[in-house]
Order: sequence, then C-alpha cells, then structure tokens
Amino acid sequence: MKTYKENYLLISFIVGFFVWLSATVLFRLAGHYFFMVDNALVMAILYIILIPALGVISTSVFNKFELGNLESIKSAAIMVLPGMILDTVCIQFFENLFPNMPEVYSKTFASWLMFAYAIVLIFGLLRKNQAQKK
Repeated sequence: MKTYKENYLLISFIVGFFVWLSATVLFRLAGHYFFMVDNALVMAILYIILIPALGVISTSVFNKFELGNLESIKSAAIMVLPGMILDTVCIQFFENLFPNMPEVYSKTFASWLMFAYAIVLIFGLLRKNQAQKK
C-alpha cells in the first residue's frame, strides 16, 4: 500500500489536469475578453501573471508533500504533462474549440501555453532541498 507521500505523482497529475481544464474552459467561454493579442500591455500582464499564479500552485503541491529536489522536478513534469498532451489538440483545432477568438490568435496562445509549462518546470527545478531548509 502506498504511503501518503508516495501519492504525490498522482496528485501532481490531477492538479495539472484541473489547471488545464479550468484554463481551457475559461478561454473557451471568455478568452475574447482578456486575451487581446493586439494589446501589448494586456499580453505582458497575462505572461507576467502566470509566474506567481503557477508558482503558488506548483509550490503548494511541493510543500504539501515535502518534496525534495528530484521529487519536485518529477512532480512538475507530471503536473504539466496532461496540459501539454491535451493542448496539442486545442492548438490544432483552435478555431473549433475557441470560436470566440480569431484563428490568428493561435500562435500567441501556443506561445503563452509553452511559457506557462516552462514556469511550472522552472519552479520544480529551482526547488531547494527540504533538508537544506531545516
């Protein structure tokens, strides 16, 4: 039987899936209200806001399970996996899945997604070892 800490990979996957699902539904329903490709300030804010938002989510998982360096990297990789797989479909069928946004937005959307996944991976890579903190 797995211990509580051994479930961190499953929880990481579930968290990643629900972050992907929430973001996808938000973009599907209201993306045209805030994803304004022609507005550099709005886009810069959307990129910048990912850093603390995804940092809090990923660090919360790392802290909950008291993960060390290697475990945090594994957790981060598993966290981004569902979104990376499912977003390949979202980008390929952008105009069908996000009818409220012009198809020309798909490149910027893909760029924003890659940045988001990189942020989670960076938080996993830069995680301090729990033994060093104590």
